[in-house]
Amino acid sequence: MIKNTLSKETEIKLLNFFNDRIDPVEMARTLRQVNFTLALCVLSEHETFQSEIIRLRDSFYWLNELAETLNPYLDLE
Repeated sequence: MIKNTLSKETEIKLLNFFNDRIDPVEMARTLRQVNFTLALCVLSEHETFQSEIIRLRDSFYWLNELAETLNPYLDLE
């Protein structure tokens, strides 16, 4: 796994974005809806090359990870 550290400027921008512009819970909900819609469209309408399947799988994973960071939903019992 790649571990990147964010600059202080980037951290401040992200905090401002989520504190001033958008509710993290709403953003997480939107990310999950978009991820689900993309998955349905890709899997139901297109034949996909193996390399694209791997890339899409990774993209879906990271979008869900971002949604979980914003609003832990899957960790709840």
